[in-house]
Amino acid sequence: MTETGSRNPQHGIKETGLRSPGHIFYNLGAAELAELAITRGEARLSAHGALVADTGEHTGRSPKDKFVVRDSDTEAHIWWDNNKALSREQFELLHADFLKHAEGRDLFVQDLIGGADPVHRLPTRVVTEYAWHSMFIRNLLIRPQASEVSSFVPKMTIIDLPSFRADPTRHGTRTETVIAVDFTNMIVLIGGTSYAGEMKKSVFTALNYLLPAKGVMPMHCSANESHDGETAVFFGLSGTGKTTLSADPSRVLIGDDEHGWGPDGIFNFEGGCYAKTIRLSAEAEPEIFATTRRFGTVLENVTLDENRVPDFNDGSRTENTRCAYPLDFIPNASATGRANHPKNIIMLTADAFGVLPPIAKLTPAQAMYHFLSGYTAKVAGTEKGVSDPEATFSTCFGAPFMPRHPSEYGNLLRELIAEHNVDCWLVNTGWTGGAYGTGKRMPIKATRALLSAALDGSLHDAEFRTDPNFGFQVPVAVAGVDSAILDPRSTWADKAAYDAQAARLVTMFVDNFAKFESHVDSNVRSAAPRVPVAAE
Repeated sequence: MTETGSRNPQHGIKETGLRSPGHIFYNLGAAELAELAITRGEARLSAHGALVADTGEHTGRSPKDKFVVRDSDTEAHIWWDNNKALSREQFELLHADFLKHAEGRDLFVQDLIGGADPVHRLPTRVVTEYAWHSMFIRNLLIRPQASEVSSFVPKMTIIDLPSFRADPTRHGTRTETVIAVDFTNMIVLIGGTSYAGEMKKSVFTALNYLLPAKGVMPMHCSANESHDGETAVFFGLSGTGKTTLSADPSRVLIGDDEHGWGPDGIFNFEGGCYAKTIRLSAEAEPEIFATTRRFGTVLENVTLDENRVPDFNDGSRTENTRCAYPLDFIPNASATGRANHPKNIIMLTADAFGVLPPIAKLTPAQAMYHFLSGYTAKVAGTEKGVSDPEATFSTCFGAPFMPRHPSEYGNLLRELIAEHNVDCWLVNTGWTGGAYGTGKRMPIKATRALLSAALDGSLHDAEFRTDPNFGFQVPVAVAGVDSAILDPRSTWADKAAYDAQAARLVTMFVDNFAKFESHVDSNVRSAAPRVPVAAE
């Protein structure tokens, strides 16, 4: 076994359980990783220097292939209705087969950190089979300070071997693809998929398990703050606009996807951003676009033309094209990853039915109702097998990453909202003028204008109406925004069709929330939408 790079002399590769691998590369930087990824045939360079990789069969996450070890430590703490279980015996056999599969293979090791809060961070050792995966995770997690490298002790280990194929009969998996999480020993095994996002979401899942017991709220959200320290949090699933809307040049970016909310405020879990690039343009999203034109960024499944210039309008491979870059590639990014308690919370949804208004003010009870509901649309390509947007409910705006029961997260959020007197808004970045296929996507300029009015406080002075279906408050007019889109029903040519669609969506909300009713009080239950007796 040979070793290269800035390695930790106290805690080497053997502490992961791996034996007799080939060449070991420790904590390599972007230049060395890019060179190796290219020479190994894993990736190529774009015309502007970004590393471009193809993820193969899996162009999105595989949530149905994710498992949690069920043992005496996890039995009472995991939401088993949402998390598939592996027995301790099945995991140990899978782990042994992973280690055997790694023998003789070159491996890349990165010692990184999940969580910018010094008290609640999770030191993580990530072992990958691909150089580009090592570069990806180095971009996405937080790098230790130089003074910390020699004393780095991981509290979690991720072993990522795309060439490994699970055996459903032998290992208890669903397919040859597996993401197996052992919370007792803090080990994650990823096999049968080259989609790099599985690594970052495994760290998120672990923090979602660990932090609530410490009174810290883990959140699937982006966050930014004004220059005078007023923080905003944006909840939402992939494709709803978390990354795009938080990358506001007039505000400081804290992070684009995962944060914690603790006694001292919010903190980023990551050290980078993982932005969707489909139809990305310099005009609409200049900060993100600029990251795709520099060395150090990793592009996933992006088509290059004959001159190796990325074609971000090409979704033939997948709609889920991505770029992964360090947070400091954004000029206005926070240097600390930490910020004050939020003043505003925005819950983003991409309503495929074209029913919800572009913005609505929520009461605390309505905020908890919509947080537990987590309504949005799965955007094409975000998960394997999704080719068109599909209406879905993903509790806490991140059900695939929630090991604990949603009520734990919901109650924590409600307590924090009350303690810090936070304003809550529901923002629809989905469809207007009709459902998907008939209507059109909400104009991003309108969304930005409405958000600006909410964040600067001017929206409080607007006239509001009560939505007849959902009961929340909707502004009647906002400067710089076409008033027509504020009333979704008025944008539909067929008003009866809108009423039928609204009734359908209300019924979906009510049916979905039935499983939470015994876990919430009467105020939250009363926040449920209702179909009007008669719509005019």
